[in-house]
Amino acid sequence: MSAARGPLFELRGVSYAYPGGRAALDKVDLDIAEGARLAILGANGSGKSTLLKLIDGLIFPAAGALQAFGRTIDEQALEEVNFNAYFRRRVAFVFQDSDIQLFSPTVFDEVAFGPLQLDISPEAAARRADDVLEMLDLSPLRDRQPHQLSGGEKKKVAIAAVLAIGPDVLLLDEPTNNLDPRTRAWLLDLLLELGRAGKTIILATQDLDMAADFADAVVILNEGHQIAAAGPAMLLADTELLVAVNLLHEHWHRHGRTAHSHTHSHLAAHEHEHLPAE
Repeated sequence: MSAARGPLFELRGVSYAYPGGRAALDKVDLDIAEGARLAILGANGSGKSTLLKLIDGLIFPAAGALQAFGRTIDEQALEEVNFNAYFRRRVAFVFQDSDIQLFSPTVFDEVAFGPLQLDISPEAAARRADDVLEMLDLSPLRDRQPHQLSGGEKKKVAIAAVLAIGPDVLLLDEPTNNLDPRTRAWLLDLLLELGRAGKTIILATQDLDMAADFADAVVILNEGHQIAAAGPAMLLADTELLVAVNLLHEHWHRHGRTAHSHTHSHLAAHEHEHLPAE
């Protein structure tokens, strides 16, 4: 999964458990190349969101090591003011629940908040916020209160708020959850455009269609919190693998003299195979 430029993130033997001992990740080895469009897939509870939070430095490995930008990411590193500021400017996280992320009185204030934390003037921060709102066609929402927006609008504003910082790496946790088809298409187009601009984009998802349309590489986690497979997006065509990790499920039905096998994903392809009854 590495590219000629070398990995931007390196994980070696990374494990994590939540308080009480509940395992979340177990001995994960992973390289993520600069400029990658990576989809992390797995069933609920497989560790997708945990992996994103580790990459973002919101939590730290219980075992193993994680490096980014050539430096180990741990509590000591992120307690250094200069490195913390550098890291937070380069890596941005879009949470699954936009309400967690939005807190300002207006959409403009929300998008301007990040730039105001940078070493630029308030006027420059305001210009940057307006530029991002215009780029994402969100200017009509400029003076609206975020909590009054629809779910899709909140997602757009949350993305605008992190893009205003100008990050090199964008992390998104289950970004298509509860999105209507139009907003989902908007998001896919935006992520592809950002990828063409050289951004590193990593999303955690169970949406197989989104992953297939977006990713050039995938990481598939199993329910043992380990990597079952990692490589090019063509892995998403491996039905047996997807069934094994509980991203697809198979039902057998009998219709008259025909045994009917369905491989289902509620979010992806639906395949059928008909076999003669015994």
